Amino acid sequence: MNARNARINEARHVLSNLGLPDKQQNVRSALSLLSLLGLKPGDEWVKASNPLMGITPMMEFFKRYYNKTYAPNSRETVRRQTVHQFLQAGLVNINPDKPDRPTNSGKTVYQIRPDALAALRAYGTELWTTRLAAYHKNHPPLQALYDRERRSGKIRLVPSQGKEVRLSSGRHNELVKNVWRKFRPKFVPDGRLLYVGDTAKKLTYVDDTCTAVLRMRLDPHGKMPDMIIHDTKRDWVFLIEAVTSHGPIDPKRRIELKDLFSRVASSIVYVTAFENMSTMKKYAGDIAWETEVWIAESPHHMIHFDGERFFTPHNKD
Repeated sequence: MNARNARINEARHVLSNLGLPDKQQNVRSALSLLSLLGLKPGDEWVKASNPLMGITPMMEFFKRYYNKTYAPNSRETVRRQTVHQFLQAGLVNINPDKPDRPTNSGKTVYQIRPDALAALRAYGTELWTTRLAAYHKNHPPLQALYDRERRSGKIRLVPSQGKEVRLSSGRHNELVKNVWRKFRPKFVPDGRLLYVGDTAKKLTYVDDTCTAVLRMRLDPHGKMPDMIIHDTKRDWVFLIEAVTSHGPIDPKRRIELKDLFSRVASSIVYVTAFENMSTMKKYAGDIAWETEVWIAESPHHMIHFDGERFFTPHNKD
């Protein structure tokens, strides 16, 4: 086995020891870890560092030092299927050089956390077990967290305000979770969660600024959207419907929502969220004009149904 493959296998073993899920113990994730550590095939683990790196420089590192070339359109796979899990595991920080940088910025960078670096430098030595245990005291294995969430029968959602919300398990609430974790950072980075409903109990979470922003009290028995997000920078209110089995924001639903939120002074954006393109195609003919469509399997793209510009508020017409 050559030095490149041997080092990749070591990195995969490290990821396993760190408790990353099986899907993040592959070659792509191993290369991502090595790039974030600045480790070339002939380097000792004790020489690992923690440079600031974006996704494109990471992929350039794969190619230059490990002869692994990924297509440019693989950047989002590296980000969503490896780096996001590294973040959840407490292995890396995002934008430590500029914490207020928007998460969808092209300048976004990642860096191995100092406590993780201290542990990883000991890999292959007698200190590895001790330092790994110390690391796990502050960062439980991600696979264990995923398993615990699955056993609880709940879907965990954490608003930017910090209060944890637990949704009932199921496809619909999984889509709601993805709206917050994937749609909001990309399209509403300054978004504050005002409300989220649960299919099992209609009124689940209401932010303390909700009444002031919406100029109304929410009726748990009313025809509420699945999620309401307030873009605090643009002062737009996003009314979001998550569609797995019921219909999208069609013309009738759009009028209902417009009437329901008629007191809102902020501009309103109507969004229908789908799991995948095939579900969206089933309802394409029903979607109202002057609304937006977001698809979870293609989270960095939107479909705009008419209007003067992308993401146009329409409550002033």
